[in-house]
Amino acid sequence: MTCSVEEVRLSLPHIELAAHLFGPQDGEPVIALHGWLDNANSFARLAPKLKGLRILALDMAGHGHSDHRPAGAGYGLPDYAHDVLQVAQQMGWGTFSLMGHSLGAIVSVIVAGSLPDRVNRLALIDGLIPPLGEPEAAAERMGAALQAQLTQSSKRKPVYAEMDRAVEARMKGAVAVSREAAELLAQRGLMPVPGGYTWRSDSRLTLASPIRLTRPQAMSFVNAIRCPAQLIVAEDGILAQNKTLLESVPFEVTVLPGGHHLHLNDDGGATSVADCFNRFFAVS
Repeated sequence: MTCSVEEVRLSLPHIELAAHLFGPQDGEPVIALHGWLDNANSFARLAPKLKGLRILALDMAGHGHSDHRPAGAGYGLPDYAHDVLQVAQQMGWGTFSLMGHSLGAIVSVIVAGSLPDRVNRLALIDGLIPPLGEPEAAAERMGAALQAQLTQSSKRKPVYAEMDRAVEARMKGAVAVSREAAELLAQRGLMPVPGGYTWRSDSRLTLASPIRLTRPQAMSFVNAIRCPAQLIVAEDGILAQNKTLLESVPFEVTVLPGGHHLHLNDDGGATSVADCFNRFFAVS
């Protein structure tokens, strides 16, 4: 399926973000948020299959062609949520829908739970709440995170002599993806450097969060959502093993075949996700 894609840049008060814009100008406004260390190309297969939506697929801060946060700043969930609201304001969208995968789904839940009157619909792909923490481990976690921040600047990103080497590395990443998916993500995520290619993403994205929510805190965002919502769970993905969590979700959950990146790994997975979301957005 062919679909015109517009490359846009958004100059927010605090950062400049890049994005892909899909769909008709009069379509329902949707902000699409990708997963950790991915980029706007995460939606390259899915977005063209969605009907009647004006989809702004962001490169989230520190990813793809978007700016990195300033020195001393971090990449916490509240920071990403703030970015989303600033993007909506720049687009002139008083209310909007959110579509998120993995980290992007978590950020979408944070926004929709915090400001339920702003979000019309919530479409989630294999993501819901962030990794949880226990109250008694807070000090130890904070100490480890602060120490890691102090040593981060001395670390260097890997350089790949050929682009294909980077693609192969992405295929075998923390969450494996197909070659086609890795090529799409690398297409937008790599930049040339002396000796070959390296990833554009901010190396600070690999730092562990200094603070983690408890389960009751995380679920308070889920339970505060007031708009129609649908969660797609990948049969071989991250959420499928957490049956206790899935049983507590107060909105529609659909399990589809495939891995964590089912919407990107192949055309069949993208079609299955699109079929679900097209039905979901068509309901008045």
